[in-house]
Amino acid sequence: MKFKRYGAITIVLSLLLVISIGWGYTQYREKLKFKRGLNSQYQRYFYDMKDNIETVQTSLEKSLLSESKERNILLLSQIYHQASFAHDKLTQLPLRHGELKNTEKFLNHVADYSYSLIQDHINEKELDDKQRQTLFKLQDYLSTFTRELEDTFIKIANGDIDFSTVQYNDKEIKKANKVMLHSGMSKYEEEQMTEYPELIYDGPFSDQILNMKPRGLGSGAIDIKKAEEIAKTFLKYKNISKIEPLEMGDELKSVSIPAYTFDITLKDESKTYIGISRVGGKVIWMEHSRKAEKHAIAAEDAKQIGRQFLKEKGYESMEANYMQEYQDYVLINYAYKQGDITVYSDLIKVKVALDNGEIIGMDASNYLKSHHKRDIEKPKLSKEQAREKVRYSFDISKSRLTIIPDRGAKDVLCYEFKGEYKGFDYIVYINANTGREEKILKVIITDNGVLMM
Repeated sequence: MKFKRYGAITIVLSLLLVISIGWGYTQYREKLKFKRGLNSQYQRYFYDMKDNIETVQTSLEKSLLSESKERNILLLSQIYHQASFAHDKLTQLPLRHGELKNTEKFLNHVADYSYSLIQDHINEKELDDKQRQTLFKLQDYLSTFTRELEDTFIKIANGDIDFSTVQYNDKEIKKANKVMLHSGMSKYEEEQMTEYPELIYDGPFSDQILNMKPRGLGSGAIDIKKAEEIAKTFLKYKNISKIEPLEMGDELKSVSIPAYTFDITLKDESKTYIGISRVGGKVIWMEHSRKAEKHAIAAEDAKQIGRQFLKEKGYESMEANYMQEYQDYVLINYAYKQGDITVYSDLIKVKVALDNGEIIGMDASNYLKSHHKRDIEKPKLSKEQAREKVRYSFDISKSRLTIIPDRGAKDVLCYEFKGEYKGFDYIVYINANTGREEKILKVIITDNGVLMM
């Protein structure tokens, strides 16, 4: 009897072992399938970015040959959109914050410079010799850069760079960054991406605007010890195991707000990065890398959480406007309100974790660069007069006064008209003093939130 009992137990255990092995193998295959899919997705992002940049280069070559204003507008439009798409794809790659900052800045420059030249054409201004010379230098610069991109893509295709392992693993991110630093692309980023020609134009990403003195910092320089105290007070962490300053060196020359940056390790081994302005001691940005376990916070509730957070940090009269919901968090744009006027120039972005409502990210750089007490004069046009400047068939559902940034450093008082045209949502901005149509945005509602194009 005992033998039979032991035999039965052995059979049961053997079956459980087989089931366990089978389950483990299934899980392994699923994990491998997910890893391959994730890596393929990131490879696609890189390939699309490379393709976008190659299109920019080709369009630049054509624009240098073209003598037609209409053709130049078309080519410059392609450059603007393709450079913007390339920047978008670059920011989706899982690399450490700031690792390819010069490349990001360069793509923004190219897109905005092209847009500025389009505006010149629309205003009946021909390209002068200096502008054409700048385009020629950019084309030559991009020719070399695309070759470096091709070399890096070969490394990715050969498996030397595996993006799938860096999703939520800080050690693997460092490893991926190390590989990238040995690639031609990153070497080019370090050695030459700061040497492209200065783009002189009236745009929000121009060197003149990025390096203008911020208005919202206050005065008084602080040392690194004081900056560390400010960082700790702002974060209110009780579980810090290590805090280290990151040496920025010459990098400070290329950022708009010089800062002390800290790498903070918590006891659960998660990381937080935070930047404190060297003048005024303001928190410019912070980012806490952690994965939300489950969703317990509604996206709409996150708006109130973010608003309360900003109020506690001294940012009064902030209005939640648009938001994007991602897998683990929601990103909300808050604009400052002066009286009844929404000031889009003074913008703060806040990331709220959807599991417990923790604030895991903030970017106050736009607010700190532009915020000041404004003397807002009464608009010369009434809302009704501004409405006449909008296409009559545009079905307006909401209107108000706002301040938007123009292509340079100036604020523009506008009437904002939200509505529908031919089945799509748009926002039209009419200058409240001149009646000029300043901007049109298409509103795209997605499962994750609202996009503006």
